Order: sequence, then structure tokens, then C-alpha cells
Amino acid sequence: MENKPTLHTSLSPTLLHLYDVSNSIVVIIDVLRATSTITTALYNGARSVIPVDSVARCIEIGRQIEGVTAGERDGKIAEGLEYGNSPFEYPREFIEGKTLVLTTTNGTRLLHMALDKGAKEIITGSFPNLSAVCDHLVGIKQNVILGCAAWKDRVNMEDMLFAGAVISRIREHFSINCDSSHMAETMYEKGKKDLFGFLKKNEASHYHRLMGFGLEKDIRYCLASDGANVLPIYKEGKLVVK
Repeated sequence: MENKPTLHTSLSPTLLHLYDVSNSIVVIIDVLRATSTITTALYNGARSVIPVDSVARCIEIGRQIEGVTAGERDGKIAEGLEYGNSPFEYPREFIEGKTLVLTTTNGTRLLHMALDKGAKEIITGSFPNLSAVCDHLVGIKQNVILGCAAWKDRVNMEDMLFAGAVISRIREHFSINCDSSHMAETMYEKGKKDLFGFLKKNEASHYHRLMGFGLEKDIRYCLASDGANVLPIYKEGKLVVK
């Protein structure tokens, strides 16, 4: 019996310290909408995406490298930035060959936490690049932590659903002794036929928040598999296509 690598799911950034980060590949999951937007921009030819944690830093780096600066706070483009968090803002004709400097509250913070804890490798995951994530994790044969960005540290449904989608595809390649992983997979199996309807029916908080901003189209795109199927990997301060 071969020794399979382990897989764990951290349902909130506040739980990440419970896992062996330095011995694992960490998948940053922020489905609505940071990691969906990152993979979309890279799929559409962005040279790289630089994730930063503050608006001020975003503006500063944007100036230095003449990048596209983007980020929202409370559903509006943050003051001093040019673009928002919607994947639809980054079509090929706009973003190709450019660098996107993106600030998001939850996903970026989790990425920097994983970095500080010495993660072996950091990639980003979302439904638009589900297959690329799964293929990579199966191929590389290392321990995995599926890190949900959550919402202000509170567990959220859509990130958990994505973790469940990954697990349901790759579980036989891993040793999974982790209740949060089993919960995520169970929830995904229950909701997979209609993820949008599942979030609606179960009154997911982030679903309500984004619907309140009129972003149904964004939500539906972010829940659809493989629309931007590339693998963003973190190298030297930037996310680039592997």
C-alpha cells in the first residue's frame, strides 16, 4: 500500500494555524470573487496578478509598474483604484499583456498568511479553473491544504462548496482524515446539480450580499466550472500561469 499524501480543508483563515502549512501545497479559495477574477485575468492573457492587502499598497505598486489597479471595499471600487473585483472587467482585449495589481480583503490576507507560514507552494482555486487545480494536485503528489478565504473569518458556503468539488474529484489520490473535508464534500454532493440555487435556497450570506449589489451575473460565472481553466501559481510576489 503506497503512502498517499494528506488533504485537509481549512474553513477559515483563523483555522490555518492548525495545519502543517510548511509541508503542504496551499490552495487559496475565494470563489466570490477574488480567485475567480485572478484566473480569468490570467486566462485572458494578463502577464501577472500581484495580490496586495491594502488599497494604499495597490496604488503605490500600480504607479511603480504602470499596472492596472483594482479592488473593492463594500461592493464599490475603492477610492484611488481604477477597476473592481468582477471577472467581467478583464476581457482579453483589455488585460492581455498587462499586470493586474489586485487588493481583496479575504483572499489576499489568506495568501500572505500561507506565505508567512512557509507553504511549499501556493496556487489559487475557483470553479472557473477547477480542472486545472485538480489535475495539478493529483500530478504533484504532495500534501494539500484547501484554504477557504471565508468572509471576515466567518466560514462561508461557496468556498466550502469549491473545496468539496475538488475533494469529490481527487479523493482517491489522498489520505483524508479531516472532518471539514468530509463536510465540504457532503455539502457539494448535495448542491452540485445547481450551485446557484443551492446558495439561494440556503440563504448564503455572500450570495445575499452580492445579489444586493446586483451581481447575479458574477455569481453565476463564479460557480461555473472551467470557464478560465489555467493554474495561477504564486512566484516571487506574483501570481502567474503555471
